[in-house]
Amino acid sequence: MSWGSELWDQFDNLDKHTQWGIDFLERYAKFVKERIEIEQNYAKQLRNLVKKYCPKRSSKEEEPRFTTCLAFFNILNELNDYAGQREVVAEEMGHRVYGELMRYSHDLKTERKMHLQEGRKAQQYLDMCWKQMDNSKKKFERECREAEKAQQSYERLDNDTNATKADVEKAKQQLNLRTHMADENKNEYAAQLQNFNGEQHKHFYIVIPQIYKQLQEMDERRTVKLSECYKGFADSERKVIPIISKCLEGMILAAKSVDERRDSQIVIDCFKSGFEPPGDFPFEDYSQNIYRTISDGTISTPKQEGMKIDSKTTVGKAKGKLWLFGKKPKGPALEDFSHLPPEQRRKKLQQRIDELNRELQKETDQKDALIKMKDVYEKNPQMGDPGSLQPKLAETMSNMDRLRMEIHKNEAWLSEVEGKVAARGDRRHSSDINHLVTQGRESPEGSYTDDANQEVRGPQQQHAHPNEFDDEFEDDDPLPAIGHCKAIYPFDGHNEGTLAMKEGEVLYVIEEDKGDGWTRARRQNGEEGYVPTSYIDVTLEKSSKGS
Repeated sequence: MSWGSELWDQFDNLDKHTQWGIDFLERYAKFVKERIEIEQNYAKQLRNLVKKYCPKRSSKEEEPRFTTCLAFFNILNELNDYAGQREVVAEEMGHRVYGELMRYSHDLKTERKMHLQEGRKAQQYLDMCWKQMDNSKKKFERECREAEKAQQSYERLDNDTNATKADVEKAKQQLNLRTHMADENKNEYAAQLQNFNGEQHKHFYIVIPQIYKQLQEMDERRTVKLSECYKGFADSERKVIPIISKCLEGMILAAKSVDERRDSQIVIDCFKSGFEPPGDFPFEDYSQNIYRTISDGTISTPKQEGMKIDSKTTVGKAKGKLWLFGKKPKGPALEDFSHLPPEQRRKKLQQRIDELNRELQKETDQKDALIKMKDVYEKNPQMGDPGSLQPKLAETMSNMDRLRMEIHKNEAWLSEVEGKVAARGDRRHSSDINHLVTQGRESPEGSYTDDANQEVRGPQQQHAHPNEFDDEFEDDDPLPAIGHCKAIYPFDGHNEGTLAMKEGEVLYVIEEDKGDGWTRARRQNGEEGYVPTSYIDVTLEKSSKGS
């Protein structure tokens, strides 16, 4: 099966076929190029997607470390690696397939052009031989006709009795001349014919088969190259399949790492306040007003804990008037986190202590490095002045002392919080512990005071004149209860107008906090007074909330 023997007369068709083969190769190269662009764009879009949903470094510490979040971040990392493998596929296709195809296409064009030029030259040479043979043939034919005419003329004159001998002799000479020229043209035609037949045989059995064989080999190499590129195209994808499989396995492992129990515990750790849940709702005895005497002009009764209240000393309820103790200042977050619930305060303090310890370790390492450098300078003065390190060393020592003081202060606050949390746990399970603290009183901010008549971080006391608020309790009917509250912390209530309460005690709320930090409450026995709003957990009735 050879083009030279089977397609000896199909030069033009072979020309078209080889051109089609190169065009097809370039078309496939264009396909590979577009596939490379798709892979590159796909990888770029995947990386942009990962970058869009990855947590920012600035907010990384604040990001909740739920297992679902961690799994999602791991999936993003695996997806980023997957995008990298798509880039590897594009690079491999570009180098192994597209680049090779473009180089081979250029070589094919050059080789094809050379073979076709050789074929055209051989055909032109054969055509030239045929023309020479054809010209000699025509010339021989023409001379033969002229010789025949001379023969006929000679025979006519020879048979003509009237013709002169000179005319006959002349006709005979003309016949001999034409016959001689015909013989020469015959020999020339024979030589040209023999030469053409030889060249034609050489053309169709040697030259053209050789050229067509080279074209056939070129086309077969093109076919093999396309086959190799097809395989390389698939191998570029297959090489990254193991790594892509690992990426997908990583995503599956990330999905399996999701732990709903752990996430629930993280929610507890994030939002646990450390407070106890509220107790039962109290029974509101509205029949107590039936037993009130008509002569009773006040709505509060003397305290039963040894506290005597002057009948002329009352607490005002008028709106718009300044409360006896002034308004409680509302400042920013406190340094000891006492504005937070106990559990959250403990976590914040522990985080700060860890950060301070890390800073202290850095300063310690820097101090050790400065001391070593100072020793080197002392041993080798040409390397530097030891005295130049003294200011930096002193600054580092100062920073270390400051950090140690900060750590000690925060550890003291942490011990205080942990002690109070443990104390509340003991009170929850034991009924033998006294609920009233005599020497030190616990406040919502987590601080203590030894003075029973002074509230830490509370509003400053203002001693009003006993008769200043006499006109505030002239109504015989008590104020209706708008809700109830439970004491979170004990309150002594030694100041006039205040109401003492124990931790866990339930009271009626008869007047909300007006912004001064105090809420007016009443016991079931009718005793009324003001309690710190931050010491109680208030629950208002729906009707009062909507008003």
